[in-house]
Amino acid sequence: MESQDAPDGPAVQRGFICASFNQDTTSLSVGTKTGYRLFSVTAVDKLDCIHEGVECPDVYIVERLFSSSLVVVVSLSMPRRMNVYHFKKGTEICNYSYSNNILSVRLNRQRLVVCLEESVYIHNIKDMKLLKTLLNTPTNPSGLCALSVNHSNSYLAYPGNATIGEITIYDANNLSTVTLIQAHDSPLAALTFSASGTKLASASEKGTVIRVFSIPEGQRVFEFRRGMKRYVSISSLSFSADAQFLCSSSNTETVHIFKLEQQSPSPEEESPTWSAYVGKMFTAASTYLPAQVSDMMHQDRAFATVRLNMFGLKNICALATIQKLPRLLVASSDGYLYIYNVDPQDGGECVLVQKHRCEEVEQNEDKKPDDASPQLPGQSYAATVALPSTPPSSTTLMGYSEDGGTQKGDVIPEHEFAEGPVCLDDENEFPPIHKYALKKRH
Repeated sequence: MESQDAPDGPAVQRGFICASFNQDTTSLSVGTKTGYRLFSVTAVDKLDCIHEGVECPDVYIVERLFSSSLVVVVSLSMPRRMNVYHFKKGTEICNYSYSNNILSVRLNRQRLVVCLEESVYIHNIKDMKLLKTLLNTPTNPSGLCALSVNHSNSYLAYPGNATIGEITIYDANNLSTVTLIQAHDSPLAALTFSASGTKLASASEKGTVIRVFSIPEGQRVFEFRRGMKRYVSISSLSFSADAQFLCSSSNTETVHIFKLEQQSPSPEEESPTWSAYVGKMFTAASTYLPAQVSDMMHQDRAFATVRLNMFGLKNICALATIQKLPRLLVASSDGYLYIYNVDPQDGGECVLVQKHRCEEVEQNEDKKPDDASPQLPGQSYAATVALPSTPPSSTTLMGYSEDGGTQKGDVIPEHEFAEGPVCLDDENEFPPIHKYALKKRH
């Protein structure tokens, strides 16, 4: 559930550079020219700014871990370095540098995944130790990947092929490939897991068909058609918390909400209407038609829709329960968050109930980002996460490399350590990140 421009893309004139919802859709994170902001989205009538970070400008990736104080930030000024902050304390927990630009970051309670164009890095989130590097993955210029937010089903999905819509399902807990899903004929454009990690939705670059698969089996269980007249660029997919609904946004003015329900009434329950008769005829005829035509007949259309007052702007959508009612959230690159009411019974056109400004338009001219990251020669995969970087403070301790030893570059401020297990000190925030494996060195 993230929107971002490429690290070397054009400067953003207004609004924000990127936006993402946290794993349970209780907060919105936006990256701006001056830093990043975290907002609470637990009320309709107000949008409270939880935190504003100004540690680095031109933030194009910002991900918050649930409602904790752990936030991951990547800046256009240093697109190869990932910074992990404890924003309540105002401290940097650690930073990691990679051999190429970071394209996306995904988090759950167990794992932190960093996606580059041709490699994927899997870290243990409790101590930031690198657990696995997937090298030579198919070219993935947008950094498309999805990580289940359920740490028990910690599945990772990413493109398994650069030319067709093949999905690799990887078990991020056991560090092994689970299955390959032949999802689409065209390259993938969007992926998302349900909250339980048992369903995966996907869309291709054509953007006309959205498919849902059971995980880990990889069997297709639903197929929705969002349009036939034109190809669109789908920017986000998101399940509701109960996985009964799936929303989709694109570069068009329409957001679609699909309902995941099996519609297969028994013959006794079907009413003897003309439409029912025609439906039976179509079902019978589909047996003799080509597979593509047959599939199209069985696809459901949108249960509910939203008509945005914009066209061509990148946006992300999410379904949430706010103040006990189902809502659709749309964060647009123009700098606004739109909140709509959703009728879970009848669907139809959703009603806009609130519009919030996430960032004031800045009047000063854009500064061109200076990519200070040098071009690096080929290195071993263990070395790519331990490149020299500037320590965040004068007093630092060495971090873990993949083999469990210490290497330069992975630094954690000393005040994050204690004799026993270290907490993020989030009190009752969920989930706690409570066991950093590093001990204080004397």
